Amino acid sequence: MNGLFITGTDTDVGKTALSALLLAELRRRQIDAAPMKPVQTGCCAAITGTRHEAALGCSEPNSLLPNASCLVPDLDYSLSMASMSVSPENYANMSPCRFEPACSPHLAAEMAGTEIEIAEIVIAARKLASEYEFILAEGAGGILVPLNRRETMLDLMQALKYPVLIAARPGLGTINHTLLSIRTLRSDGLEIAGIVFIASQPGNPGFIEEDNETTIAQFGKIPVLGTIPYCPQLAQSNPKYDDLPLPIVAATEKIVNQLGI
Repeated sequence: MNGLFITGTDTDVGKTALSALLLAELRRRQIDAAPMKPVQTGCCAAITGTRHEAALGCSEPNSLLPNASCLVPDLDYSLSMASMSVSPENYANMSPCRFEPACSPHLAAEMAGTEIEIAEIVIAARKLASEYEFILAEGAGGILVPLNRRETMLDLMQALKYPVLIAARPGLGTINHTLLSIRTLRSDGLEIAGIVFIASQPGNPGFIEEDNETTIAQFGKIPVLGTIPYCPQLAQSNPKYDDLPLPIVAATEKIVNQLGI
């Protein structure tokens, strides 16, 4: 299976924005890429209490949602970015494990009375690989987030066997988080494709951000593929790649060029 696994040094570091941008750029290059969000928690958090709730069938608390009509926020974000439509079957395989509680995957599954099985995720990925040329799988949280009481996101990366791309914050604190992530991935023998920083605050990079990049590249002995500049459109729920500012598209193009996909 040809693909890439996008992980992060923590939650909310920009994995979804990075995954969506890469998907849109690959498809712009006529590469038949598909997104995958193997595990999504908080599926109904953004829509609970709205008029959409009844139509989506997401009103029962703590429910397991793989076979429900509930939408998957991160997956929908990527599909919107790439202006991509998919069949219900492919949509189900793109996110085989969906839960309503917005918490760690292992806990969300337990609250739903079930357990996440890595083998089922691998089967879904293989089905997607039979339909698409390249898979962009986005993790949930960080590298050691538990999927069940025995396995973590790291075990899923091992099972899928994709090179791993690390999404990281550019600012203060990122050196420790990023170097720990690199060491953990390497200790398990996983191939690291590189690091991408995602800016979440407006303004140009300062001396801290500039030194962080140099220091991580030096100590981690790993390529820093670039930085996605701050862009308020990336915070929207349904962004479009064609509507993004040129610096964002240029940064994404540079990253894809270096990945050599």
